[in-house]
Amino acid sequence: MKLKVLTPEKLLRACRSLSASDRHLALAFDRYGLPPMWDRGPGFATLVQIILEQQVSLASAKACFDKLETRLGRVTPSAFLTVNDIDLKKDGFSRQKTAYCRGLASSVLEGSIDLDGLACLPDDKVKDRLIAVKGIGHWTADIYLLMALLRPDVMPRGDIALHSAWHRLSGERKPSSDEFLEIAEQWRPHRSTAARLLWHFYLSEKRTKGKIAEGAPL
Repeated sequence: MKLKVLTPEKLLRACRSLSASDRHLALAFDRYGLPPMWDRGPGFATLVQIILEQQVSLASAKACFDKLETRLGRVTPSAFLTVNDIDLKKDGFSRQKTAYCRGLASSVLEGSIDLDGLACLPDDKVKDRLIAVKGIGHWTADIYLLMALLRPDVMPRGDIALHSAWHRLSGERKPSSDEFLEIAEQWRPHRSTAARLLWHFYLSEKRTKGKIAEGAPL
């Protein structure tokens, strides 16, 4: 079975399809246009960056990752394990995230997870493999599926920015994680595009009005 992936052309078509069926997403698309792909290269480095993004702002996570990348040149499992805890703390790693990333690096080197092989697996199997690694929860696995593997029908669980964007667009109360996943069922098979539309709205509103805080749970 050939797995579907999102492309810029498919993103545009999906935005138009969602806008035709959902007036709230249509408002986001009409106001701010086509969202970015926000694609990332698959592999260890991207997973480390997503782990850093758990429950903190994207800006602070990027600053931390950039320091690590400057230190190592290329962020690989073997290179990561050469950095001591003191230097990782200087780069902005918490004790917990240091442990998570060390565990991930060891899992890759020991062969208990094959990151390259994830591209050939269906979404549910990818999530199962990732969540088996300590420190990777549903949100982290979903973001990897959506941005690194470009799967077209993923809605990240527990993403506060998505909940806030929907709240502002719809005028409804801010949903819980489970409630939002139920809302997102109406956007199948384009949930990854719906997420991008909502993020784009969220970030664009933040730039213009500066009212929303970032962050997402594990």
